[in-house]
Amino acid sequence: MTDIICRNSILFDGSGKSPVIADVAVTNGKITAIGTHLDAIHGAIEIECQGLWLMPGLLDIHTHLDLEIELAPELPEVVRHGTTTVVISNCSIGVTYGHQRSNGEDPIVDCFARVENMPKSVLSRVADACTWSDSQGYLHHLQSLPLGPNVVPLIPHSMLRIAVMGLTASISREPTKQELARMVQLLEAGMAQGYAGFSTDALPFHFLANAPNKKKKIPTQYAGFLELSRLTNIVRRYNRVWQATPPKDNIFAAVRSFMLTSGRLYRHPLKTTVLAAIDLQTNRSAIYLCLLLSSILNSRILKGHLRFQALSSSFRIWSDGAINPIADEVPEFRVLNELELDDRQGRARILNTPAWVKAFRKMWLKGKKGWSLARILQRLRLEDVVLTRQLKDMIVAECPLASWVGETLEAPYRRLLKYQSSSAHNASPHDEEVIFFSSLPNPIKDDAAFFLHLLRAWDTDLRWETTFANRNTKTLRKLLFHNQTLPGFNDSSAHLANIGFYDGNLRALKIAQQEGLQQVSRMIHRLTELPAKFFGVNAGVVRLGAQADLCIIDPAALKQWDPEKTYHFMHRPQFGCRQIVNRPDAVVRNVIIGGKMAWDNGTYSDEFGKTAYGRVLRAKDHALEQNMTHL
Repeated sequence: MTDIICRNSILFDGSGKSPVIADVAVTNGKITAIGTHLDAIHGAIEIECQGLWLMPGLLDIHTHLDLEIELAPELPEVVRHGTTTVVISNCSIGVTYGHQRSNGEDPIVDCFARVENMPKSVLSRVADACTWSDSQGYLHHLQSLPLGPNVVPLIPHSMLRIAVMGLTASISREPTKQELARMVQLLEAGMAQGYAGFSTDALPFHFLANAPNKKKKIPTQYAGFLELSRLTNIVRRYNRVWQATPPKDNIFAAVRSFMLTSGRLYRHPLKTTVLAAIDLQTNRSAIYLCLLLSSILNSRILKGHLRFQALSSSFRIWSDGAINPIADEVPEFRVLNELELDDRQGRARILNTPAWVKAFRKMWLKGKKGWSLARILQRLRLEDVVLTRQLKDMIVAECPLASWVGETLEAPYRRLLKYQSSSAHNASPHDEEVIFFSSLPNPIKDDAAFFLHLLRAWDTDLRWETTFANRNTKTLRKLLFHNQTLPGFNDSSAHLANIGFYDGNLRALKIAQQEGLQQVSRMIHRLTELPAKFFGVNAGVVRLGAQADLCIIDPAALKQWDPEKTYHFMHRPQFGCRQIVNRPDAVVRNVIIGGKMAWDNGTYSDEFGKTAYGRVLRAKDHALEQNMTHL
């Protein structure tokens, strides 16, 4: 292992204190000296950091990298963005208990394919390789891989239920007393082995992907309050983290479940982190309800310990026809999502079914005409759905008519109305748009009919994007710095063709940069030491004796970067599909993990992906190291 000295850096140690100009020396994977004009070390790599920010490696607190770890354990997209520690097995799904195949059931494929929009062929290949069968075996497996960043695993509730009950039983009945006791036993084992916490999910649009379960939600959503209470009590006793998502359409159920964080009611607070505090375009009240609930639960009266996760960017998604990460929220789109991605004929049959068309039109036009409660709620941004139904919010990314690319769907819709209302068409009859317009029914009466005909004509060849949350930069800034939130939620490696949030931490730093170095220091703390302490792992700081997980950032390049203009699609052979990525140029200069250079001025090291850089971070290791320090 080659020693490293970072010279003349603007050093942020992760604590939130003001930065200092300092050298940092790394020997045998640890930080061994911090100061000015440190002595040279024979054979050490010297990195000149004048004018550059040196900080702890960043944490990504909400990912679905479980599958990517099996395909590319170095996690290159994560590392190039300055992230050195990731939390996996969120939202109740993972590979903790192996492939879990039984009686023709294929839980990994069933749970991941629709929830995280991943190709079934890739999921099946991952499941083939999951030969372990318990949580200890999974830890051994992770430790055997050439990891890029450090990995912090959680125990996923859906897979825990399947391990005890089997998939079919876990989505069709309550557990017996013996089965619940077995779940408690397995979760207790995971906590004793050092898992950082336990993840559940209650979002109403997370469905299974395989027949005959396509109308069923993932197993965690069939757990009653008693089961949730019993299991989280184990997590509370170990002072670990419960990661949850709320039942967004049932405020009473959400309040009841999140009351589990209360130290007043349950004798000791339960560390709880909830997905997510975001500024929805369709419902502006959602974030205020989240923050209000959090402040009440964390009050002196209830003594809770709950933090809503915050996304550091605009929530921009790409859709393939009617298929996108939130389409299952809407029943009319859900039946299309139940089909395989390549089943164009199946979707065509649905799109031409009169009963479905009637339901679609009712859904799409709700609140758009006349005066009604739905109209008022839409105008006030208080709708009960997340998905946009406004053509002006839908920007064409790809379609058979190249001239539409970059336009909102509202623009060609207006041209179509003008075309159909005119008896003499000015455009050339050879114009591609005119040819397409002439193929549509005349008249097209509303935007529902227009969008429906686009789906019929082009299906997934129509690729469009929309930003359905976090459009307001001032509101986003408040969320990222709010004392009731934890930034760092990026959903990395989920929805590969639909979202690209690996860059979220860098966006947070860019927002902070606009307000000066002290705010940058605050944000670095919120992306490093703060979440590391919350999850109980030994990471996120630059101090003597700490593992050398470091990130060097060029603030000038960060300032010049426009995050909305650096998206692009790339083919990842490991996934067998296109992936949307957002890669800022030259912002992250160097990434050091475990004292080894992983990323250096735009290139990975020769050994990256061949040998381990990161490690599995266990909560119990952190506790032991803390006790040793006090002794």
